[in-house]
Amino acid sequence: MASSKIQSVAVYCGSSSGTKPEFELAARELGKRFADNNIQLIYGGAKVGLMGHIANEVLIHNGKAIGVLPTFLAAKEVAHDALTEMHMVDNMHERKAMMHELSDAFVALPGGYGTFEELFEMITWGQLGLHKKPIAILNVLGYYDALAAQMKNMVEYGFLKQDAHDMVLVATSVTDLMRQISGYHAMQGHKWISDLEQT
Repeated sequence: MASSKIQSVAVYCGSSSGTKPEFELAARELGKRFADNNIQLIYGGAKVGLMGHIANEVLIHNGKAIGVLPTFLAAKEVAHDALTEMHMVDNMHERKAMMHELSDAFVALPGGYGTFEELFEMITWGQLGLHKKPIAILNVLGYYDALAAQMKNMVEYGFLKQDAHDMVLVATSVTDLMRQISGYHAMQGHKWISDLEQT
């Protein structure tokens, strides 16, 4: 069960469903878990792909799903028309900023370039001390194994501090994901910044 401090979670995921049914099943399971625990879903506002699956599951189970969608995407007829709330914004930058403001934690499901870009922006903001919210990856079918390996390489080769690496939670099940989010303790002191100040 999620901590009472976690009232809303931003989810970044694909606007397609991928090639494996397990991706959809994971999105739906996470949506149901949010609804069961009174956690609001904050997401990109689309009705397609994994984005649509998680939102639909939240709504089916009487949860709250809040979308943040740039107007140019709404014009392409991908907007979900049955959400609890829909915020229309002018561009992708405003979308990411609003999703950050509305959320107590961030989760990445499988997705493409957009998912990775949104995930890494929140990781970078956390590293810089702009927020202290949990950031987690749901590693369905090993989808993020290569990314996890690359993050270890970044530490080994001196481009990433270990505490910044450990800031990103990686889970292989929804239950483990929720447990890690609820038990998260933010990186203290922002050593990355203090190291820069000493150079």
